[in-house]
Amino acid sequence: MKNRLKELRNQKKLTQEDLADIIGVSRQTINAIEKEKFDPSLPTAFKMAELFNLKIEDIFFHTDK
Repeated sequence: MKNRLKELRNQKKLTQEDLADIIGVSRQTINAIEKEKFDPSLPTAFKMAELFNLKIEDIFFHTDK
């Protein structure tokens, strides 16, 4: 699944560790999501959407490729 997480995190001047602490996951989880090696759980995706004041589909999106 593609995502805009790194872009959004950088806009808020958050490190991966900062974001991880805010939403209650590990820094490694944030790294894996950003590298598109791991899809977040639904509760994690909702927390990210709330933090960035966006809908989940504005952060994460599916491509056919």
